Amino acid sequence: MNRATFGGSAPTIRPGGGVLDESKPLFIAVAEQIEEGILDATYVEDEPVPSTNELAAFLRINPATAGKGLNRLVDAGVLVKRRGVGMFVAPGAVELLRRRRREAFTRTYLVPLLREAARLDIPPHELVQMITKEASR
Repeated sequence: MNRATFGGSAPTIRPGGGVLDESKPLFIAVAEQIEEGILDATYVEDEPVPSTNELAAFLRINPATAGKGLNRLVDAGVLVKRRGVGMFVAPGAVELLRRRRREAFTRTYLVPLLREAARLDIPPHELVQMITKEASR
Protein backbone atom coordinates (compact mmCIF):
# COMPACT_ATOMS: atom_id res chain seq x y z
CA MET A 1 0.00 0.00 0.00
CA ASN A 2 1.23 3.44 -0.88
CA ARG A 3 0.54 5.19 2.41
CA ALA A 4 3.83 7.10 2.39
CA THR A 5 1.84 10.28 1.94
CA PHE A 6 0.19 9.80 5.31
CA GLY A 7 1.81 11.42 8.30
CA GLY A 8 0.63 9.94 11.58
CA SER A 9 -3.01 10.60 12.36
CA ALA A 10 -3.41 13.37 9.76
CA PRO A 11 -2.95 12.18 6.17
CA THR A 12 -1.03 14.32 3.74
CA ILE A 13 -3.08 14.43 0.59
CA ARG A 14 0.01 14.88 -1.55
CA PRO A 15 3.24 16.83 -1.28
CA GLY A 16 2.33 20.47 -0.98
CA GLY A 17 -1.29 19.43 -0.70
CA GLY A 18 -3.83 20.22 1.94
CA VAL A 19 -4.84 23.56 0.45
CA LEU A 20 -7.88 23.49 -1.78
CA ASP A 21 -8.69 25.86 -4.60
CA GLU A 22 -11.45 27.92 -3.04
CA SER A 23 -12.53 29.41 -6.37
CA LYS A 24 -14.54 26.28 -7.15
CA PRO A 25 -16.85 23.96 -5.22
CA LEU A 26 -14.95 22.02 -2.54
CA PHE A 27 -15.89 18.59 -3.88
CA ILE A 28 -14.42 19.50 -7.28
CA ALA A 29 -11.27 20.81 -5.62
CA VAL A 30 -10.97 17.53 -3.67
CA ALA A 31 -11.34 15.52 -6.89
CA GLU A 32 -8.79 17.67 -8.71
CA GLN A 33 -6.28 17.33 -5.88
CA ILE A 34 -6.57 13.52 -6.02
CA GLU A 35 -6.21 13.71 -9.82
CA GLU A 36 -2.99 15.72 -9.39
CA GLY A 37 -1.73 13.10 -6.97
CA ILE A 38 -2.41 10.39 -9.52
CA LEU A 39 -0.66 12.30 -12.29
CA ASP A 40 2.42 13.01 -10.17
CA ALA A 41 2.55 9.38 -8.93
CA THR A 42 1.70 10.16 -5.31
CA TYR A 43 -1.07 7.63 -5.86
CA VAL A 44 -0.32 4.81 -8.27
CA GLU A 45 -2.65 2.48 -10.11
CA ASP A 46 -4.13 -0.33 -7.99
CA GLU A 47 -3.08 1.45 -4.78
CA PRO A 48 -5.42 3.13 -2.26
CA VAL A 49 -6.22 6.81 -1.98
CA PRO A 50 -7.12 8.46 1.34
CA SER A 51 -10.53 7.54 2.68
CA THR A 52 -13.44 9.93 2.87
CA ASN A 53 -12.91 10.38 6.60
CA GLU A 54 -9.15 10.88 6.22
CA LEU A 55 -9.70 13.56 3.58
CA ALA A 56 -12.39 15.25 5.62
CA ALA A 57 -10.27 15.34 8.77
CA PHE A 58 -7.14 16.55 7.03
CA LEU A 59 -8.87 19.21 4.95
CA ARG A 60 -11.31 20.11 7.73
CA ILE A 61 -14.32 19.66 5.48
CA ASN A 62 -17.56 17.74 5.81
CA PRO A 63 -17.12 13.99 5.08
CA ALA A 64 -20.05 14.21 2.64
CA THR A 65 -18.12 16.81 0.63
CA ALA A 66 -15.00 14.63 0.57
CA GLY A 67 -17.11 11.64 -0.40
CA LYS A 68 -18.73 13.58 -3.22
CA GLY A 69 -15.29 14.43 -4.61
CA LEU A 70 -14.14 10.81 -4.44
CA ASN A 71 -17.40 9.53 -5.96
CA ARG A 72 -16.98 11.98 -8.82
CA LEU A 73 -13.70 10.19 -9.61
CA VAL A 74 -15.36 6.78 -9.29
CA ASP A 75 -18.05 7.89 -11.75
CA ALA A 76 -15.32 9.11 -14.12
CA GLY A 77 -13.51 5.75 -14.00
CA VAL A 78 -10.46 7.19 -12.23
CA LEU A 79 -11.05 5.40 -8.92
CA VAL A 80 -12.63 2.04 -8.12
CA LYS A 81 -14.41 1.08 -4.93
CA ARG A 82 -13.44 -2.17 -3.29
CA ARG A 83 -16.16 -3.13 -0.87
CA GLY A 84 -14.91 -3.16 2.69
CA VAL A 85 -11.40 -2.11 1.65
CA GLY A 86 -11.61 1.42 0.27
CA MET A 87 -11.06 3.32 -2.94
CA PHE A 88 -8.17 2.59 -5.25
CA VAL A 89 -6.68 4.19 -8.32
CA ALA A 90 -8.22 2.42 -11.31
CA PRO A 91 -6.02 0.62 -13.81
CA GLY A 92 -5.48 2.99 -16.73
CA ALA A 93 -6.33 6.08 -14.64
CA VAL A 94 -3.12 7.92 -15.52
CA GLU A 95 -3.69 7.57 -19.25
CA LEU A 96 -7.38 8.46 -18.85
CA LEU A 97 -6.52 11.65 -16.97
CA ARG A 98 -3.79 12.57 -19.45
CA ARG A 99 -6.14 12.06 -22.38
CA ARG A 100 -8.82 14.23 -20.75
CA ARG A 101 -6.28 16.92 -19.89
CA ARG A 102 -4.96 16.94 -23.47
CA GLU A 103 -8.49 17.37 -24.78
CA ALA A 104 -9.09 20.23 -22.35
CA PHE A 105 -5.74 21.76 -23.33
CA THR A 106 -6.77 21.67 -26.97
CA ARG A 107 -10.14 23.34 -26.25
CA THR A 108 -8.73 25.90 -23.83
CA TYR A 109 -5.47 26.89 -25.51
CA LEU A 110 -5.00 25.51 -29.01
CA VAL A 111 -8.38 26.33 -30.52
CA PRO A 112 -8.22 30.00 -29.43
CA LEU A 113 -4.56 30.19 -30.53
CA LEU A 114 -5.40 28.88 -33.99
CA ARG A 115 -8.35 31.27 -34.32
CA GLU A 116 -6.18 34.25 -33.40
CA ALA A 117 -3.40 33.08 -35.73
CA ALA A 118 -5.94 32.89 -38.56
CA ARG A 119 -7.15 36.43 -37.78
CA LEU A 120 -3.54 37.63 -37.95
CA ASP A 121 -2.83 35.67 -41.15
CA ILE A 122 -0.12 33.59 -39.46
CA PRO A 123 0.25 30.40 -41.50
CA PRO A 124 0.59 27.09 -39.62
CA HIS A 125 4.28 26.64 -40.47
CA GLU A 126 5.09 30.10 -39.10
CA LEU A 127 3.06 29.37 -35.96
CA VAL A 128 5.08 26.18 -35.44
CA GLN A 129 8.29 28.20 -35.79
CA MET A 130 7.05 30.72 -33.23
CA ILE A 131 6.16 27.97 -30.76
CA THR A 132 9.47 26.20 -31.29
CA LYS A 133 11.36 29.42 -30.73
CA GLU A 134 9.49 30.16 -27.49
CA ALA A 135 9.88 26.60 -26.25
CA SER A 136 13.65 26.77 -26.66
CA ARG A 137 13.99 29.81 -24.39
